[in-house]
Amino acid sequence: MPEYHMRNKPDREIRDKAEIREILKVGKFCTIALCRDNEPYIVTLSYGYDEPNNALFFHCSAQGLKLDFIRQNPGVCATVIEDGGYVPDECEHNFRSAVFWGKMKIVTELPEKKHGMGILLNHLEKDTHVIADKLVKSDGYYPSKMAVLKLDILQIHGKAGK
Repeated sequence: MPEYHMRNKPDREIRDKAEIREILKVGKFCTIALCRDNEPYIVTLSYGYDEPNNALFFHCSAQGLKLDFIRQNPGVCATVIEDGGYVPDECEHNFRSAVFWGKMKIVTELPEKKHGMGILLNHLEKDTHVIADKLVKSDGYYPSKMAVLKLDILQIHGKAGK
């Protein structure tokens, strides 16, 4: 995959990898662009960030359009945006964003599915009792009702506004 660089306003580029990881740590939603047979599809999902493995985990229904796209073409582009709001009278917006490319896979092994759901719940939830309860109750959903997706990040860039 070729390396891309920001061309307009390079002073807005975030080069510090720790700052880019922080965007993924605090974000809650990721917008993912998929493509098959020259047909685009975009979807926004809540996620969990697996920092040691440089990956995001998602969950969704065990059947559906996004899974059809991923099966045909696992290459994705995605973004997470930290919205700081519009700045009135300055025609500016405060934000930080991460844009990344990677490979999305449908997780098939139960231990990795449970790991992914643990990452996702720990990222989104604060109450450890809720997390433990959901993880225990989700065992029956894995085979037929729930899919777990893993996005391995291959390239990432950050940008900040204002």
